[in-house]
Amino acid sequence: MGKLRAAVIGAGFIGPAHVEALRRLGIEVAGITASTPKSAKRRAERLNLKAYGSWEDMIADKKVDVIHNCAPNHLHYPINKAALEAGKHVFSEKPLTISSQESAELVALAERRGLLGGLCHNYRGYPLVREAKERIAAGELGQLYHIHGHYLQDWLLYPADYNWRLEVAQAGRARAVGDIGSHWFDLAQYVSGLRLEAVLAETSTALPHRLRPKGAVETFAGPAKGELEEYSVDTDDYAAFLLRFSHSVKGYCAVSQVAAGHKNDLELEINGAQSSLRWNQERPEELWLGRRDQANGLVKKNPAILSAPARALVHYPVGHTEGYPSGIMNIIAQFYRALDGDQQADYPTFADGHRLMLIIEAVLESARSHKWVTIKG
Repeated sequence: MGKLRAAVIGAGFIGPAHVEALRRLGIEVAGITASTPKSAKRRAERLNLKAYGSWEDMIADKKVDVIHNCAPNHLHYPINKAALEAGKHVFSEKPLTISSQESAELVALAERRGLLGGLCHNYRGYPLVREAKERIAAGELGQLYHIHGHYLQDWLLYPADYNWRLEVAQAGRARAVGDIGSHWFDLAQYVSGLRLEAVLAETSTALPHRLRPKGAVETFAGPAKGELEEYSVDTDDYAAFLLRFSHSVKGYCAVSQVAAGHKNDLELEINGAQSSLRWNQERPEELWLGRRDQANGLVKKNPAILSAPARALVHYPVGHTEGYPSGIMNIIAQFYRALDGDQQADYPTFADGHRLMLIIEAVLESARSHKWVTIKG
């Protein structure tokens, strides 16, 4: 794992998180770049890294083996494509692209070049998420009936809350759906082992008019300050879905970025003929078990009682909390295990990212037509 050299594109919230994860894994980080040489230099100095002048310069560096793409959404496709064409493996933030046509092209390109592409759906990397998956696969819940949950945030609640995700040109047409809904869809399919087959969706924009600054604002930075200007927004603040999964399993979900009091409230519950389970990202070291004729239970992160696949994701003793950073690291570790030739490595692939783009497009089509839409492919 330590023989490969990685480099990170993007110096905002998530780029340095990738740097931290790579360093914890003992993988050499060649450097970082950002939207401007000035911001790249500033972040590189804080992280004690080399600053690349541009992502093109980084991809041209023959000493870099793996590109970590943490740029805004509209740059995922051109950067991922350029990296693959340069013979480099790619680990990309989600969504893989902003259209299924682009994502299909990347899947085909990676396969043609014999390169690996991974996607940072980091919630797969939590030990209790993997424990939930293992219990369902072992038949503990019995026949699955329903899958439901939500992903709620409030970081875009106020008119002056600003981020590039509000701009269609940088983020694409799906905002809450693409940004956090994609995480929930990935988690539901991963844990249940089922495929989402059809969706009936409704979306809404609570704040069609917002205020933005004339300078850059980092993600989660809070309301914009200084000179502001009004602009129109037509991407979704909120969306709700009725869902049909394979094997006739039904479900529902709601996502919102304007739900006051909810910071990163991702929740997934799965009900079966024998029992239920529920996991919430803000209580990541607990897995709730629901039963009819016995007392409900709570599984805590404890290597002594977890399944072997879940135990492999634990890095600290019982009672020592670990969460978001370790989830990212665990997924990146699986990707690099695959690069080392491990056929059992478990990480979100470019093919998974393509299917999620098909789901996002089906959601937008359903919201426009007010009809059930079958997921293509």
